[in-house]
Amino acid sequence: MDEKRYALFLAAKDSDYVLKVYGGYFNVFVAAFGEEGERWDLFRVVEGDFPDFNELHKYDGFVISGSPYDAYGNDNWILKLCFMLQTLDAMQKKVLGICFGHQVLCRALGGKVGKAYTGWDIGLRRVRIVNDLAPCSFLEDLGEIPGSLSIMECHRDEVWKVPIGAEVIGFSDKTGVEMFTIGDHILGIQGHPEYTKDILYNLIDRLLNNNSIEVTG
Repeated sequence: MDEKRYALFLAAKDSDYVLKVYGGYFNVFVAAFGEEGERWDLFRVVEGDFPDFNELHKYDGFVISGSPYDAYGNDNWILKLCFMLQTLDAMQKKVLGICFGHQVLCRALGGKVGKAYTGWDIGLRRVRIVNDLAPCSFLEDLGEIPGSLSIMECHRDEVWKVPIGAEVIGFSDKTGVEMFTIGDHILGIQGHPEYTKDILYNLIDRLLNNNSIEVTG
């Protein structure tokens, strides 16, 4: 049986904490999503490192990470990422987008993203799963789908409108589009299933220290 091959599009630089404790975000993602016998390749897209377009067919799937950048920004690497995601969609390649990845997938494929109307969402969030989901091979791998799940969140932007043909499969009191699918090959998740509590706590500390967020009350 051929070895499964996946690529991580890392859209954030490694934090000092994650580098020290986990050896980098790549290891965090592989620990969360990888299985024995798979090959995972790292592309630091935030630094302009992308696979060649003629190499994309060699991969079984792709994961796009979170990022401190805005998915609606026009940085060169974000525009190149959007074009590559359009290509992967046309190839019907499996793509999982997380946080920024969820948003940039949506933008690339014709949806709209922007600042969340209700501001930051940080911490554990209960996400409700839509009843009567259409069949999706991404979700079938999970077995029985629960009515809701708790997921760590850390975002200030959100999906305003999903692309034509997309199905919203998860929502919360805070965010209308927590999860969406397109066909059986695209899955976007606003939360961070790969995060451990300590990574989230460290991120909150960093956001507080650089005054990105403030404690109120």
